[in-house]
This record gives sequence, C-alpha cells and structure tokens, in this order.
Amino acid sequence: MNLLDYGRIFVRRAWIVVLLALLAGGAAYFLSKNQQPIYRSIQTVLIQPARSDNGLTISSKDMLSQYSLLLNSTYTAAKVIDQLQLDMTPGALYSVVKAVADQLTISIKISVDLPDGEMANRVAKAYGEQLVQFRNAENQKVQRADQVNALLQDDPTYSLDHPRPTINAAAGAVLGIIVGAIIIFVLEYLESSVVRRREDLERMMEIPVLATIPE
Repeated sequence: MNLLDYGRIFVRRAWIVVLLALLAGGAAYFLSKNQQPIYRSIQTVLIQPARSDNGLTISSKDMLSQYSLLLNSTYTAAKVIDQLQLDMTPGALYSVVKAVADQLTISIKISVDLPDGEMANRVAKAYGEQLVQFRNAENQKVQRADQVNALLQDDPTYSLDHPRPTINAAAGAVLGIIVGAIIIFVLEYLESSVVRRREDLERMMEIPVLATIPE
C-alpha cells in the first residue's frame, strides 16, 4: 500500500477517530467536573545551623530524614488536630499530609491535600510550627553555637491539585484517537481480502487490469 491508499483509508474511516476522540474527551471532562476538587498547600521549613560550620551543616542534612519521620506520624497529626480543633482522626489527617526532606536547600517541604484550600494552608502551617517547636526544645539542650534552627520560609499557599478537567479532556481525546486508529487498522485487516476498487485487484493479483465491465 502506498501513501495514497493510506490517505483513502483515513478519509473513509476518519469519522471513527473523530467520534471516539469527542466521546472520550467529553467523558473525561464531564467526570472531572463532577469530582470533588482537592487543593494542595505547601509549607517550607528551613533548617539553619547557628554557625557556618561544615560539620554542623552536614549534621543538619543528616537530621532531615528524622524530621520527615517526625512529621509523617499519627502522633504529630494528633497534635495538629488538637491545635486547630479539627474534626478528623489522626489517621485521616496523616493520609493527606506528606513531609519530604530537601537535601539541596536543607529544608522540609510539607504538602497537605484537602478539599478546602484555606484549611489546607492552616494545617500545613501548623505542621511547620510543630517542627519549629521541636527544634526550639532541642536547642535548649545545647550551647547556642551548636543550635540548629527551624524557620518557616513563608506563609503556605495552595493551588488546585486535581481534578484538572481541561488536561483530562485532552488526554481522553488523545486516547480516543489512538483507539480509533487501532479500530481502523483492525477493520482494514479484516476486510483486506475484499476487492472494492480496480487498484485493490491489481495489488492482489500483481497484474494490470486492462478493462472493467460496467454494472
């Protein structure tokens, strides 16, 4: 088959691709619009040694994973619930909060996913404050020169995490195009032995057609 044959096939079957793209994209958009929106709030907590000492800096980096474990716990979740008077269980709050260590900036990034963006901000900040309080308590046990401070970089901000109807609709449309192309391939394969045009007969027999009998 040459490019002209492929072009004829596409023109004849293009409605399948268009229909499936519209159906898949429309369904993805409709389902996304009916999902409950979830907002993600990010709070960054900087870990700063009291002095510019290589040993203290390395030690601070090594402690980042422990801070993550401290925050990613139901114990800390229970403290935040008490602080903010939330109507949640520690397990439920634990499941929507994630604290990740950032070795490059020597910080902890706390993300909170909730249907209420303002509440997500409050929770993210409360988690950051828990780490600040923990470091303040630990600093009381050592000399000032050996202290490591935890500082809130800024107030947390939230943005829509999911769903994203436009992106989902585009992904659905692409999936519809792929499925449509597969269907066209299967249909052409099943009908490959059917002679529709003079060119089909010439391709199958590998000989030129000299004349045809009109119907």
